[in-house]
Amino acid sequence: MAGPVVDSVYLKEIEKARRELRALISSRNCAPIMLRLAWHDAGTYDAKTKTGGPDGSIRNEEELNHSANNGLRIALSFCEEVKAKHPNITYADLFQLAGVVAVEVTGGPTIEFVPGRKDSVESPEEGRLPDAKQGVSHLKDIFYRMGLSDKDIVALSGGHTLGKAHPERSGFDGPWTREPLKFDNSYFVELLEGESEGLLKLPTDIALLEDPVFRNYVELYAKDEDAFFNDYAVSHKKLSELGFTPPSRVKDVTKSGIILAQSAVGVAVAAAVVILSYIYEGRRKAN
Repeated sequence: MAGPVVDSVYLKEIEKARRELRALISSRNCAPIMLRLAWHDAGTYDAKTKTGGPDGSIRNEEELNHSANNGLRIALSFCEEVKAKHPNITYADLFQLAGVVAVEVTGGPTIEFVPGRKDSVESPEEGRLPDAKQGVSHLKDIFYRMGLSDKDIVALSGGHTLGKAHPERSGFDGPWTREPLKFDNSYFVELLEGESEGLLKLPTDIALLEDPVFRNYVELYAKDEDAFFNDYAVSHKKLSELGFTPPSRVKDVTKSGIILAQSAVGVAVAAAVVILSYIYEGRRKAN
């Protein structure tokens, strides 16, 4: 399918959709499942065959019925509410924007979002997403296939700071952290604490402690939330752009939009200063 024309009109629609998503995710407390939707749409990418990835194909009935995607219909229905108001935005962009907003509204880092993804009607075969029952070698196989690094594996695993597992979806039950609607570094803190009553630790979580390279990042992120946030923002952006190369014009338009927004703020501030100075001068003369 053809990609969208990312002009100023499309960018305005993206910003409107971003505001809609902020309100929706905040009111429905659905950040975890929206992040999971974005992850599962993107995480099917194969760097060698250049198939899968963040192309909106998870909305296809075939892919939605993959066992790893159990429970995601509700996230799709939430996105359809936004799509109905902004039909020109691709599903691929909408799903990834939802993931970015889910992280931000729960206190996580700001993640750069560049639009322009095109939708696909073809779905990859089942089995490309991580299996929570597996260990280190499986994690590396899955993430290396996507073209991601050891640092990406650990940073993105930190997304489990949000939400909890549901037995009817994954066979597992419970949250990973004490505050499953707050994005912070507590996933890593709890991981190093060991078994904690009421908290979940999957085999893929334990695997992060078994590999020395993984463990170094776990220990870093547990003690330095800023380091985690910085690395997570980079890794999330990489995940959301697997197989997607934004045309340079898209980057230019996005950059121009940011500059214009910053300029508008600057003008507003300058105007406020001028007005306040007039008020101050008028009062000084009156006194």
